[in-house]
Amino acid sequence: MNKEEVRVRFAPSPTGHPHIGNIRTALFNWLFARHSGGKFIVRIEDTDQSRKVEGALESILDSLKWLGLDWDEGPEIGGEYGPYFQSERLDLYHKHVQQLLDSGHAYKCYCSSERLEQMRKEMAERKESVRSYDRHCRNLSANEQAKFESEGITPIIRFKIPLEGETTFHDLVRGDITFQNTELDDIVLMKSDGYPTYHLANIVDDHFMKISHVMRADEWLSSTPRHTLLYQAFGWEPPLFAHLPMILGPDKSKLSKRHGATAVTEFQEQGYLPEAMLNFMALLGWSLDDKTEMFSKVDLIKLFSIERISKTAAVFNHEKLQWMNGTYLREFSHEELLSRINPILETQLPDTVNRPISKEYASQIVPLIQERINTLTEAATYADFFFVEQPEYEASLLIGKKMTEESTLRALKASQEILPSLHSFDHDTLENTLRAKADELGLKAGQLFSPLRAACTGRTASPGLFETMAVLGKERCLKRIAVAIQKLEPA
Repeated sequence: MNKEEVRVRFAPSPTGHPHIGNIRTALFNWLFARHSGGKFIVRIEDTDQSRKVEGALESILDSLKWLGLDWDEGPEIGGEYGPYFQSERLDLYHKHVQQLLDSGHAYKCYCSSERLEQMRKEMAERKESVRSYDRHCRNLSANEQAKFESEGITPIIRFKIPLEGETTFHDLVRGDITFQNTELDDIVLMKSDGYPTYHLANIVDDHFMKISHVMRADEWLSSTPRHTLLYQAFGWEPPLFAHLPMILGPDKSKLSKRHGATAVTEFQEQGYLPEAMLNFMALLGWSLDDKTEMFSKVDLIKLFSIERISKTAAVFNHEKLQWMNGTYLREFSHEELLSRINPILETQLPDTVNRPISKEYASQIVPLIQERINTLTEAATYADFFFVEQPEYEASLLIGKKMTEESTLRALKASQEILPSLHSFDHDTLENTLRAKADELGLKAGQLFSPLRAACTGRTASPGLFETMAVLGKERCLKRIAVAIQKLEPA
Protein backbone atom coordinates (compact mmCIF):
# COMPACT_ATOMS: atom_id res chain seq x y z
CA MET A 1 0.00 0.00 0.00
CA ASN A 2 1.28 3.45 -0.86
CA LYS A 3 1.21 5.22 2.53
CA GLU A 4 1.87 8.53 0.80
CA GLU A 5 -1.71 8.49 -0.45
CA VAL A 6 -3.85 9.26 2.57
CA ARG A 7 -7.16 7.41 2.55
CA VAL A 8 -9.16 7.49 5.78
CA ARG A 9 -12.65 6.31 6.61
CA PHE A 10 -15.52 7.09 8.91
CA ALA A 11 -17.46 3.87 9.42
CA PRO A 12 -20.54 4.39 11.60
CA SER A 13 -23.22 1.84 12.41
CA PRO A 14 -26.83 2.96 11.81
CA THR A 15 -27.87 1.92 15.32
CA GLY A 16 -28.82 5.38 16.60
CA HIS A 17 -28.34 9.10 16.16
CA PRO A 18 -24.66 10.07 15.87
CA HIS A 19 -23.24 11.38 19.14
CA ILE A 20 -20.36 13.75 19.74
CA GLY A 21 -17.82 10.94 20.01
CA ASN A 22 -18.81 9.50 16.61
CA ILE A 23 -18.69 12.83 14.83
CA ARG A 24 -15.47 13.91 16.55
CA THR A 25 -13.92 10.79 15.02
CA ALA A 26 -15.34 11.75 11.62
CA LEU A 27 -13.99 15.30 12.02
CA PHE A 28 -10.45 14.19 12.84
CA ASN A 29 -10.45 11.83 9.87
CA TRP A 30 -11.85 14.54 7.60
CA LEU A 31 -9.35 17.16 8.78
CA PHE A 32 -6.45 14.75 8.27
CA ALA A 33 -7.64 13.88 4.76
CA ARG A 34 -8.12 17.53 3.78
CA HIS A 35 -4.80 18.59 5.37
CA SER A 36 -2.98 15.80 3.51
CA GLY A 37 -4.75 16.17 0.18
CA GLY A 38 -6.14 12.67 0.67
CA LYS A 39 -9.55 11.01 0.50
CA PHE A 40 -12.27 10.85 3.17
CA ILE A 41 -14.48 7.77 2.80
CA VAL A 42 -17.80 7.10 4.51
CA ARG A 43 -18.61 3.41 4.95
CA ILE A 44 -21.78 2.18 6.66
CA GLU A 45 -21.22 -0.80 8.94
CA ASP A 46 -24.73 -2.22 8.92
CA THR A 47 -23.99 -5.89 9.58
CA ASP A 48 -25.71 -5.87 12.97
CA GLN A 49 -29.19 -6.13 11.50
CA SER A 50 -30.95 -6.56 14.86
CA ARG A 51 -29.79 -3.16 16.13
CA LYS A 52 -30.52 -1.04 13.06
CA VAL A 53 -32.60 2.04 13.90
CA GLU A 54 -35.03 3.59 11.44
CA GLY A 55 -33.74 6.99 10.32
CA ALA A 56 -30.29 6.56 11.84
CA LEU A 57 -28.50 6.48 8.49
CA GLU A 58 -30.16 9.70 7.38
CA SER A 59 -29.30 11.29 10.72
CA ILE A 60 -25.63 10.32 10.34
CA LEU A 61 -25.33 11.69 6.82
CA ASP A 62 -27.32 14.83 7.65
CA SER A 63 -25.01 15.52 10.60
CA LEU A 64 -21.95 15.30 8.35
CA LYS A 65 -23.58 17.58 5.79
CA TRP A 66 -24.62 20.11 8.44
CA LEU A 67 -21.02 20.35 9.62
CA GLY A 68 -19.68 20.55 6.07
CA LEU A 69 -17.79 17.25 6.31
CA ASP A 70 -18.07 16.24 2.67
CA TRP A 71 -16.95 12.77 1.65
CA ASP A 72 -15.08 11.67 -1.47
CA GLU A 73 -16.49 8.14 -1.61
CA GLY A 74 -19.48 6.55 0.08
CA PRO A 75 -23.28 6.66 0.23
CA GLU A 76 -25.04 8.87 -2.33
CA ILE A 77 -21.88 9.38 -4.42
CA GLY A 78 -20.34 5.89 -4.77
CA GLY A 79 -16.71 5.34 -5.70
CA GLU A 80 -14.42 2.74 -7.26
CA TYR A 81 -14.08 0.68 -4.06
CA GLY A 82 -17.79 0.26 -3.33
CA PRO A 83 -20.32 -0.82 -2.38
CA TYR A 84 -20.03 1.26 0.79
CA PHE A 85 -22.64 -0.62 2.81
CA GLN A 86 -21.26 -3.73 4.49
CA SER A 87 -24.57 -5.55 4.06
CA GLU A 88 -23.88 -5.40 0.31
CA ARG A 89 -20.37 -6.93 0.68
CA LEU A 90 -21.27 -10.28 2.28
CA ASP A 91 -19.80 -12.42 -0.51
CA LEU A 92 -16.42 -10.79 0.06
CA TYR A 93 -16.50 -11.57 3.79
CA HIS A 94 -17.59 -15.21 3.21
CA LYS A 95 -14.77 -15.68 0.73
CA HIS A 96 -12.17 -14.39 3.16
CA VAL A 97 -13.45 -16.19 6.23
CA GLN A 98 -13.27 -19.40 4.18
CA GLN A 99 -9.70 -18.48 3.32
CA LEU A 100 -8.90 -18.29 7.04
CA LEU A 101 -10.59 -21.65 7.66
CA ASP A 102 -8.62 -23.24 4.82
CA SER A 103 -5.32 -21.83 6.10
CA GLY A 104 -5.98 -23.00 9.67
CA HIS A 105 -6.29 -19.48 11.09
CA ALA A 106 -9.99 -19.87 11.96
CA TYR A 107 -12.32 -22.59 13.19
CA LYS A 108 -16.00 -23.38 13.53
CA CYS A 109 -17.51 -23.02 16.98
CA TYR A 110 -20.76 -24.82 17.89
CA CYS A 111 -21.09 -23.61 21.50
CA SER A 112 -24.53 -22.38 22.47
CA SER A 113 -25.07 -19.07 24.21
CA GLU A 114 -26.26 -21.08 27.25
CA ARG A 115 -22.95 -22.99 27.41
CA LEU A 116 -20.95 -19.75 27.14
CA GLU A 117 -23.01 -18.15 29.89
CA GLN A 118 -22.47 -21.18 32.16
CA MET A 119 -18.74 -21.18 31.36
CA ARG A 120 -18.37 -17.54 32.40
CA LYS A 121 -20.43 -18.11 35.53
CA GLU A 122 -18.16 -20.97 36.59
CA MET A 123 -15.06 -18.90 35.89
CA ALA A 124 -16.41 -16.16 38.12
CA GLU A 125 -17.22 -18.67 40.88
CA ARG A 126 -13.63 -19.96 40.72
CA LYS A 127 -12.47 -16.33 40.90
CA GLU A 128 -10.68 -16.75 37.60
CA SER A 129 -10.29 -13.96 35.09
CA VAL A 130 -13.54 -14.19 33.13
CA ARG A 131 -12.90 -14.74 29.44
CA SER A 132 -15.44 -14.52 26.63
CA TYR A 133 -14.50 -18.03 25.41
CA ASP A 134 -12.50 -21.07 26.57
CA ARG A 135 -11.55 -22.38 23.07
CA HIS A 136 -13.75 -25.47 23.57
CA CYS A 137 -14.22 -26.01 19.83
CA ARG A 138 -10.74 -24.98 18.69
CA ASN A 139 -9.46 -28.50 18.07
CA LEU A 140 -12.59 -30.45 17.15
CA SER A 141 -12.05 -33.38 14.82
CA ALA A 142 -13.84 -33.64 11.51
CA ASN A 143 -16.14 -36.31 13.00
CA GLU A 144 -17.02 -34.08 15.96
CA GLN A 145 -17.83 -31.22 13.61
CA ALA A 146 -19.94 -33.49 11.45
CA LYS A 147 -21.91 -34.63 14.52
CA PHE A 148 -22.78 -31.02 15.45
CA GLU A 149 -23.74 -30.24 11.85
CA SER A 150 -25.99 -33.32 11.70
CA GLU A 151 -27.83 -31.90 14.70
CA GLY A 152 -28.61 -28.78 12.66
CA ILE A 153 -26.33 -26.48 14.64
CA THR A 154 -25.10 -23.54 12.56
CA PRO A 155 -21.62 -22.66 13.74
CA ILE A 156 -20.00 -19.30 14.20
CA ILE A 157 -16.46 -18.78 12.95
CA ARG A 158 -13.72 -17.83 15.41
CA PHE A 159 -10.17 -16.61 14.81
CA LYS A 160 -7.30 -18.68 16.17
CA ILE A 161 -5.23 -16.36 18.30
CA PRO A 162 -1.66 -17.71 18.77
CA LEU A 163 -1.43 -19.34 22.19
CA GLU A 164 2.06 -18.01 22.88
CA GLY A 165 4.17 -14.96 22.22
CA GLU A 166 3.16 -11.33 22.00
CA THR A 167 1.76 -8.90 19.46
CA THR A 168 3.11 -5.39 19.09
CA PHE A 169 1.69 -2.58 16.98
CA HIS A 170 2.54 1.10 16.64
CA ASP A 171 -0.06 3.69 17.50
CA LEU A 172 0.55 7.17 16.07
CA VAL A 173 -0.80 8.77 19.26
CA ARG A 174 0.52 6.41 21.95
CA GLY A 175 3.60 4.81 20.41
CA ASP A 176 4.43 1.10 20.48
CA ILE A 177 1.95 -1.07 22.37
CA THR A 178 2.47 -4.74 23.19
CA PHE A 179 -0.11 -7.34 24.22
CA GLN A 180 0.61 -10.86 25.42
CA ASN A 181 -1.24 -13.27 23.17
CA THR A 182 -2.39 -15.20 26.24
CA GLU A 183 -4.49 -12.13 27.11
CA LEU A 184 -6.41 -12.30 23.84
CA ASP A 185 -9.58 -14.31 23.18
CA ASP A 186 -10.47 -16.16 20.00
CA ILE A 187 -12.77 -13.48 18.58
CA VAL A 188 -15.86 -14.22 16.51
CA LEU A 189 -15.39 -13.42 12.82
CA MET A 190 -18.70 -14.64 11.39
CA LYS A 191 -21.99 -14.95 13.22
CA SER A 192 -24.43 -17.80 12.73
CA ASP A 193 -26.72 -15.55 10.67
CA GLY A 194 -24.00 -15.24 8.03
CA TYR A 195 -23.10 -11.67 8.88
CA PRO A 196 -19.51 -10.79 9.80
CA THR A 197 -18.49 -9.10 13.02
CA TYR A 198 -16.73 -5.77 13.06
CA HIS A 199 -13.40 -7.55 13.51
CA LEU A 200 -13.54 -9.33 10.17
CA ALA A 201 -15.49 -6.80 8.10
CA ASN A 202 -13.39 -3.77 8.99
CA ILE A 203 -10.15 -5.63 8.20
CA VAL A 204 -11.38 -6.83 4.80
CA ASP A 205 -12.93 -3.48 3.90
CA ASP A 206 -9.96 -1.39 5.02
CA HIS A 207 -7.68 -3.58 2.90
CA PHE A 208 -9.78 -3.52 -0.26
CA MET A 209 -10.65 0.17 0.11
CA LYS A 210 -6.90 0.88 0.45
CA ILE A 211 -7.30 2.68 3.79
CA SER A 212 -3.94 4.12 4.82
CA HIS A 213 -4.76 5.32 8.35
CA VAL A 214 -7.35 4.04 10.81
CA MET A 215 -8.28 6.83 13.23
CA ARG A 216 -10.88 5.59 15.71
CA ALA A 217 -11.95 5.81 19.34
CA ASP A 218 -9.55 4.41 21.92
CA GLU A 219 -12.16 1.84 22.98
CA TRP A 220 -10.85 -0.14 19.99
CA LEU A 221 -7.28 -0.09 21.27
CA SER A 222 -7.59 -3.52 22.90
CA SER A 223 -8.96 -4.97 19.64
CA THR A 224 -6.00 -3.74 17.60
CA PRO A 225 -3.63 -6.64 18.46
CA ARG A 226 -6.33 -9.04 17.23
CA HIS A 227 -6.70 -6.98 14.07
CA THR A 228 -2.92 -6.94 13.63
CA LEU A 229 -2.90 -10.74 13.83
CA LEU A 230 -5.73 -10.90 11.29
CA TYR A 231 -3.74 -8.78 8.85
CA GLN A 232 -0.81 -11.17 9.33
CA ALA A 233 -3.06 -14.19 8.74
CA PHE A 234 -4.21 -12.72 5.43
CA GLY A 235 -0.66 -11.70 4.51
CA TRP A 236 -1.69 -8.03 4.23
CA GLU A 237 0.10 -4.92 5.39
CA PRO A 238 -1.97 -3.19 8.09
CA PRO A 239 -2.82 0.51 7.93
CA LEU A 240 -1.35 2.98 10.39
CA PHE A 241 -3.38 3.26 13.61
CA ALA A 242 -4.26 6.33 15.65
CA HIS A 243 -6.61 5.86 18.62
CA LEU A 244 -8.40 9.01 19.71
CA PRO A 245 -8.84 9.98 23.37
CA MET A 246 -12.12 9.33 25.14
CA ILE A 247 -14.58 12.20 25.69
CA LEU A 248 -15.66 12.62 29.31
CA GLY A 249 -18.46 14.56 30.95
CA PRO A 250 -17.70 17.38 33.41
CA ASP A 251 -17.66 14.82 36.25
CA LYS A 252 -14.88 12.91 34.42
CA SER A 253 -17.09 9.90 33.69
CA LYS A 254 -17.73 8.76 30.11
CA LEU A 255 -19.91 11.28 28.29
CA SER A 256 -23.52 10.12 28.24
CA LYS A 257 -27.07 11.45 28.04
CA ARG A 258 -27.12 12.19 31.76
CA HIS A 259 -24.64 14.99 31.03
CA GLY A 260 -27.14 16.63 28.66
CA ALA A 261 -27.36 16.56 24.89
CA THR A 262 -24.86 14.26 23.20
CA ALA A 263 -26.42 13.66 19.75
CA VAL A 264 -25.24 16.10 17.11
CA THR A 265 -28.83 16.50 15.89
CA GLU A 266 -29.82 17.74 19.36
CA PHE A 267 -27.22 20.50 19.26
CA GLN A 268 -28.45 21.53 15.83
CA GLU A 269 -32.03 21.68 17.14
CA GLN A 270 -30.88 23.74 20.14
CA GLY A 271 -29.53 26.43 17.85
CA TYR A 272 -25.81 25.77 17.83
CA LEU A 273 -23.88 26.82 14.75
CA PRO A 274 -22.03 24.24 12.63
CA GLU A 275 -18.98 26.53 12.68
CA ALA A 276 -18.93 26.58 16.48
CA MET A 277 -19.58 22.84 16.80
CA LEU A 278 -16.73 22.12 14.40
CA ASN A 279 -14.36 24.41 16.31
CA PHE A 280 -15.42 23.01 19.68
CA MET A 281 -15.17 19.35 18.66
CA ALA A 282 -11.73 19.86 17.13
CA LEU A 283 -10.49 20.83 20.60
CA LEU A 284 -11.82 17.59 22.14
CA GLY A 285 -8.50 15.81 22.01
CA TRP A 286 -6.47 18.10 19.75
CA SER A 287 -4.85 21.47 20.32
CA LEU A 288 -2.47 23.81 18.56
CA ASP A 289 -1.09 25.29 21.78
CA ASP A 290 -2.29 26.08 25.29
CA LYS A 291 -4.06 29.33 24.42
CA THR A 292 -5.62 29.39 20.92
CA GLU A 293 -9.29 28.40 20.97
CA MET A 294 -10.95 29.97 17.95
CA PHE A 295 -10.33 28.27 14.61
CA SER A 296 -12.07 28.57 11.28
CA LYS A 297 -12.51 25.44 9.19
CA VAL A 298 -9.72 26.68 6.89
CA ASP A 299 -7.44 27.16 9.92
CA LEU A 300 -8.17 23.65 11.18
CA ILE A 301 -7.41 22.06 7.82
CA LYS A 302 -4.15 23.97 7.60
CA LEU A 303 -3.00 23.25 11.17
CA PHE A 304 -4.34 19.78 11.94
CA SER A 305 -1.85 16.98 12.56
CA ILE A 306 -1.96 13.60 14.27
CA GLU A 307 1.10 14.61 16.32
CA ARG A 308 -1.00 17.15 18.21
CA ILE A 309 -3.70 14.67 19.22
CA SER A 310 -3.72 14.24 22.98
CA LYS A 311 -3.18 10.94 24.78
CA THR A 312 -5.42 12.04 27.67
CA ALA A 313 -9.21 12.12 27.70
CA ALA A 314 -11.02 15.30 26.68
CA VAL A 315 -13.72 16.89 28.86
CA PHE A 316 -16.94 18.05 27.21
CA ASN A 317 -17.89 21.42 28.68
CA HIS A 318 -21.36 22.65 27.70
CA GLU A 319 -20.66 26.12 29.09
CA LYS A 320 -17.59 26.47 26.89
CA LEU A 321 -19.56 25.36 23.84
CA GLN A 322 -22.24 27.92 24.62
CA TRP A 323 -19.62 30.66 25.06
CA MET A 324 -17.95 29.69 21.78
CA ASN A 325 -21.27 29.64 19.95
CA GLY A 326 -22.11 33.10 21.31
CA THR A 327 -18.71 34.36 20.17
CA TYR A 328 -19.40 33.18 16.64
CA LEU A 329 -22.86 34.78 16.70
CA ARG A 330 -21.40 38.12 17.72
CA GLU A 331 -18.88 38.03 14.89
CA PHE A 332 -21.62 37.74 12.26
CA SER A 333 -22.73 40.73 10.26
CA HIS A 334 -26.31 41.76 10.96
CA GLU A 335 -27.31 40.40 7.55
CA GLU A 336 -25.71 37.01 8.19
CA LEU A 337 -27.23 36.73 11.66
CA LEU A 338 -30.65 37.61 10.26
CA SER A 339 -30.37 34.82 7.69
CA ARG A 340 -29.57 32.33 10.48
CA ILE A 341 -32.23 33.62 12.87
CA ASN A 342 -35.14 34.02 10.47
CA PRO A 343 -35.92 30.26 10.16
CA ILE A 344 -35.87 30.02 13.98
CA LEU A 345 -38.34 32.90 14.30
CA GLU A 346 -40.62 31.30 11.71
CA THR A 347 -40.82 28.02 13.62
CA GLN A 348 -40.46 29.00 17.28
CA LEU A 349 -42.39 32.21 17.80
CA PRO A 350 -45.89 31.79 19.30
CA ASP A 351 -48.61 30.58 16.94
CA THR A 352 -50.43 33.91 17.33
CA VAL A 353 -47.65 35.73 15.46
CA ASN A 354 -48.39 36.42 11.81
CA ARG A 355 -46.30 34.56 9.24
CA PRO A 356 -44.19 34.98 7.25
CA ILE A 357 -42.01 37.06 9.56
CA SER A 358 -41.12 40.40 8.02
CA LYS A 359 -37.37 40.34 7.33
CA GLU A 360 -37.34 44.12 7.25
CA TYR A 361 -38.82 44.28 10.74
CA ALA A 362 -36.63 41.45 12.03
CA SER A 363 -33.54 43.24 10.70
CA GLN A 364 -34.20 46.06 13.18
CA ILE A 365 -34.29 43.57 16.07
CA VAL A 366 -31.08 41.69 15.21
CA PRO A 367 -28.69 44.43 16.45
CA LEU A 368 -30.60 44.61 19.74
CA ILE A 369 -30.26 40.90 20.60
CA GLN A 370 -26.93 39.99 19.00
CA GLU A 371 -24.93 40.68 22.17
CA ARG A 372 -27.39 38.77 24.33
CA ILE A 373 -27.93 35.45 22.63
CA ASN A 374 -25.63 32.41 22.77
CA THR A 375 -27.69 30.12 20.54
CA LEU A 376 -29.99 30.70 17.60
CA THR A 377 -33.00 29.37 19.49
CA GLU A 378 -32.50 32.06 22.12
CA ALA A 379 -33.38 34.61 19.43
CA ALA A 380 -37.04 33.59 19.62
CA THR A 381 -36.93 33.70 23.43
CA TYR A 382 -35.31 37.13 23.59
CA ALA A 383 -37.31 38.67 20.75
CA ASP A 384 -40.82 37.22 21.07
CA PHE A 385 -42.25 40.41 22.65
CA PHE A 386 -41.39 42.31 19.47
CA PHE A 387 -43.80 40.12 17.50
CA VAL A 388 -46.75 39.32 19.77
CA GLU A 389 -49.73 41.63 19.93
CA GLN A 390 -49.47 41.97 23.69
CA PRO A 391 -46.96 40.36 26.08
CA GLU A 392 -48.41 38.53 29.05
CA TYR A 393 -47.26 39.37 32.61
CA GLU A 394 -48.54 39.96 36.13
CA ALA A 395 -49.23 43.53 37.31
CA SER A 396 -46.58 43.14 40.01
CA LEU A 397 -43.90 43.11 37.30
CA LEU A 398 -44.58 46.78 36.66
CA ILE A 399 -43.66 47.92 40.16
CA GLY A 400 -39.93 48.47 40.46
CA LYS A 401 -37.65 49.18 43.40
CA LYS A 402 -38.75 51.98 45.72
CA MET A 403 -42.01 52.32 43.76
CA THR A 404 -45.61 51.74 44.75
CA GLU A 405 -48.67 51.00 42.67
CA GLU A 406 -49.60 54.68 42.91
CA SER A 407 -46.19 56.06 41.90
CA THR A 408 -45.90 53.49 39.09
CA LEU A 409 -49.35 54.39 37.81
CA ARG A 410 -48.45 58.09 37.89
CA ALA A 411 -45.21 57.43 35.95
CA LEU A 412 -46.99 55.41 33.28
CA LYS A 413 -49.78 57.96 32.87
CA ALA A 414 -47.24 60.75 32.53
CA SER A 415 -45.47 58.79 29.78
CA GLN A 416 -48.82 58.09 28.13
CA GLU A 417 -49.51 61.81 28.00
CA ILE A 418 -46.16 62.92 26.57
CA LEU A 419 -45.30 60.21 24.02
CA PRO A 420 -48.12 60.99 21.51
CA SER A 421 -46.71 64.49 20.97
CA LEU A 422 -43.30 63.27 19.84
CA HIS A 423 -42.69 63.95 16.14
CA SER A 424 -39.78 61.50 16.10
CA PHE A 425 -39.86 58.17 17.93
CA ASP A 426 -36.14 57.44 17.81
CA HIS A 427 -33.62 56.57 20.54
CA ASP A 428 -32.31 60.08 21.27
CA THR A 429 -35.72 61.75 21.26
CA LEU A 430 -37.17 59.10 23.58
CA GLU A 431 -34.24 59.26 25.98
CA ASN A 432 -34.17 63.04 26.22
CA THR A 433 -37.94 63.29 26.63
CA LEU A 434 -38.28 60.54 29.24
CA ARG A 435 -35.28 61.64 31.30
CA ALA A 436 -36.75 65.13 31.47
CA LYS A 437 -40.12 63.67 32.47
CA ALA A 438 -38.48 61.64 35.28
CA ASP A 439 -36.89 64.83 36.65
CA GLU A 440 -40.23 66.60 36.43
CA LEU A 441 -41.89 63.77 38.38
CA GLY A 442 -39.14 63.80 41.02
CA LEU A 443 -38.11 60.26 40.10
CA LYS A 444 -34.76 58.73 39.35
CA ALA A 445 -34.50 57.77 35.67
CA GLY A 446 -34.64 54.05 36.50
CA GLN A 447 -37.84 54.45 38.45
CA LEU A 448 -39.58 55.67 35.30
CA PHE A 449 -37.78 53.43 32.86
CA SER A 450 -38.46 50.23 34.81
CA PRO A 451 -42.28 50.26 34.54
CA LEU A 452 -42.03 51.43 30.93
CA ARG A 453 -39.76 48.48 30.10
CA ALA A 454 -42.13 46.03 31.78
CA ALA A 455 -45.15 47.56 30.03
CA CYS A 456 -43.57 47.50 26.56
CA THR A 457 -41.81 44.15 26.78
CA GLY A 458 -43.46 42.16 29.57
CA ARG A 459 -39.98 41.76 31.12
CA THR A 460 -37.71 43.36 33.64
CA ALA A 461 -34.66 42.84 31.42
CA SER A 462 -34.54 43.50 27.69
CA PRO A 463 -32.39 45.19 25.09
CA GLY A 464 -31.96 48.94 25.58
CA LEU A 465 -35.31 50.53 26.42
CA PHE A 466 -35.18 53.36 23.88
CA GLU A 467 -33.93 51.16 21.02
CA THR A 468 -36.67 48.68 21.89
CA MET A 469 -39.40 51.31 21.97
CA ALA A 470 -38.17 52.75 18.66
CA VAL A 471 -38.46 49.35 16.97
CA LEU A 472 -41.86 48.64 18.53
CA GLY A 473 -43.10 52.01 17.33
CA LYS A 474 -45.25 54.68 18.92
CA GLU A 475 -48.64 53.06 18.35
CA ARG A 476 -47.70 49.68 19.82
CA CYS A 477 -45.90 51.25 22.81
CA LEU A 478 -48.90 53.40 23.64
CA LYS A 479 -51.24 50.39 23.42
CA ARG A 480 -49.01 48.42 25.79
CA ILE A 481 -48.72 51.32 28.23
CA ALA A 482 -52.52 51.58 28.21
CA VAL A 483 -52.79 47.87 29.07
CA ALA A 484 -50.28 48.34 31.92
CA ILE A 485 -52.28 51.24 33.32
CA GLN A 486 -55.42 49.16 33.17
CA LYS A 487 -53.67 46.36 35.11
CA LEU A 488 -52.81 48.82 37.93
CA GLU A 489 -55.96 50.89 38.14
CA PRO A 490 -58.45 49.85 40.80
CA ALA A 491 -61.35 47.79 39.48
